[in-house]
Amino acid sequence: MDFQNPFDLAFGDPAHPFHCHHMELALQEAAAAAREDEVPVGAVIVHPERGVIGSAHNMREQLQDPTAHAEMIALTQAAAALRSWRLEKCILYVTLEPCPMCAGAIVQARIPAVVYGCTDPKAGACQTLYQITSDVRLNHRAHVVGGVLAERCASLLSDFFRQKRQQGKK
Repeated sequence: MDFQNPFDLAFGDPAHPFHCHHMELALQEAAAAAREDEVPVGAVIVHPERGVIGSAHNMREQLQDPTAHAEMIALTQAAAALRSWRLEKCILYVTLEPCPMCAGAIVQARIPAVVYGCTDPKAGACQTLYQITSDVRLNHRAHVVGGVLAERCASLLSDFFRQKRQQGKK
């Protein structure tokens, strides 16, 4: 995988084995979130020489922190691992399309590529509602690949919220 050129045609394929492997890791994080009664979103950050340097899931309820999204926690871990806020060679994998807050953090961290599972019709800020990560008015842009293991990512979320609705009716 050429991290220096994330615009490679093979890299843009949501079925690329490299993407699927790392989305599986993000799905494991999302499943951990569900077990902890958090919205099941998982994120993994991969560095070309060091492999996975950040791995997290949503923790807003546990930490009572509105910024404790999977992406934000993984970005913090990756920055600590590299001892730099510049994550210029990294790829972020996340099960749900990042929200505006996370998309802004991606731009600030100089992440060159974002790979997500399912779209977020209510808050998606990479392709669905907004295109923050590719906005030419900002100082940095990220290549975005959506739809990696999308059905599994979406299913995890819909199952979680269906269960929540059923619990609310009892």
